[in-house]
Amino acid sequence: MFELAQAEALLVGTPFAGLLHFQPETGSTNSDAMDAGRVGAAHGAAFVADEQTAGRGRGDHRWHSVAGEGLYVSVVLRPQIAEKHWMLLPFCAGLAVIAAIREVVGLQADLRWPNDVLLAGRKVCGILVESGRDERGERFAVAGIGINVHQRAFAPDLATPATSLDLQAGRTVAREPLFACLLKFLQQEVDLLARETAAPTLLARIERASTWVCKRRVEVHGPQACSGVTAGLDEHGFLLVDTEAGRVTVQTGGVRAAEVD
Repeated sequence: MFELAQAEALLVGTPFAGLLHFQPETGSTNSDAMDAGRVGAAHGAAFVADEQTAGRGRGDHRWHSVAGEGLYVSVVLRPQIAEKHWMLLPFCAGLAVIAAIREVVGLQADLRWPNDVLLAGRKVCGILVESGRDERGERFAVAGIGINVHQRAFAPDLATPATSLDLQAGRTVAREPLFACLLKFLQQEVDLLARETAAPTLLARIERASTWVCKRRVEVHGPQACSGVTAGLDEHGFLLVDTEAGRVTVQTGGVRAAEVD
C-alpha cells in the first residue's frame, strides 16, 4: 500500500506539505480533486489512491487502475498565469513526468502529443488536465497523472501497447519517491509558466522532449483526422501536420505512428 507518511516526509517545505489525501480505493482521483477544487481546495492539494474503480483519461477513455500497481494522482492547481497559458498546463505535467522518471528511475521517456508518456515506444503514463471554477468564481485546474509502476501484464486490446517502470527498469520502483519527485517537478514547471516569456520556452522544450512533434510521419485520429509529417507546435501548443492537402493545425485528437507501406 502507498505509504502516505513517507510521501509527506519527502514533501516537507513544499506547497504540497499538509495537503496530501490518500484513499486505498476511489472512483477517480480527478473527480475527487475537481470536487475539492470547487469548494476551495488550496493550490497543491494532491489526491492519490491505490486503486481507481472509474479512472478516466482524455476523451472519457477508461484508465485501467490496478490496485497497488500504479501511481494514480491528481493535483489541484491555482497557477498565477495568463489566461492564454492555461491550455499549456498539460505540457507542464508531461515535462514533470519525464523529469521524475529520469530522476527516480534513470530512464528517458518520450512525450507523445498531447498527453501520453512512452518508454521504448510503449505507453507508461497518461495525463488528464481539467479545469473549473470554485464557489468564488475563481478558476482552478486539476492535473491527473496515471503512471504504470509495477504492472507486469496488460489488456491485449489496448490502442497503444503498454509497459511499466518496473518492466523497463528491471527492478522494483518505489512509488513514494516517484510521487514526491513528480509533485516537485510539477510545481517547478507551473512556476516557470508564470514568467512572461515562458510559453515559447516551454514549447521549445516540448519539441526537444518529444520525438513526435517534429518530422514524424503520423496519423491523427479524431475530429481532425489526417496523416502527414509533424512540423512542430504553434504558439498555443497545437500540433502542426503537413499533409498532401496542406498544413493542418490539430487542436485535438490522438496521434499514432503512420503505417509504412
